[in-house]
Amino acid sequence: MISREKFEDFVEKALSSLPSSFRKRLKNLSIMVENWPPGGDRGRLILGFYHGVPYPHRGPFYGNVTPDLIVIYQGPIESLCRSEEEVEEKVKEVVLHEIGHYFGLTEADLARLEREIRSKGRMKKNS
Repeated sequence: MISREKFEDFVEKALSSLPSSFRKRLKNLSIMVENWPPGGDRGRLILGFYHGVPYPHRGPFYGNVTPDLIVIYQGPIESLCRSEEEVEEKVKEVVLHEIGHYFGLTEADLARLEREIRSKGRMKKNS
């Protein structure tokens, strides 16, 4: 098991990997790490969760609201990985996925983008 501090460092590193044009648009957003999702339903393997008003849906009267929240779940992520390197890569994937929800992307949008990214990664390795 990785220490909470190291896991949080992976989350910070994932956020830092975002292009600055995206990082600058992250407003009124809190990101935290929890051990497991609430409810004790560990069979579903929820890796992260975004709760809030997606950026594109914020109108001119958006303000004076509690921050949106992204929670990254350490236990489920670690349960899928065999090494610290795999944990770091999975954290990056989950953080970027939840940031995608912040920017208004649906699960279908994100699945398509993730397939494209994996496909490009394979092409680079095979070149």
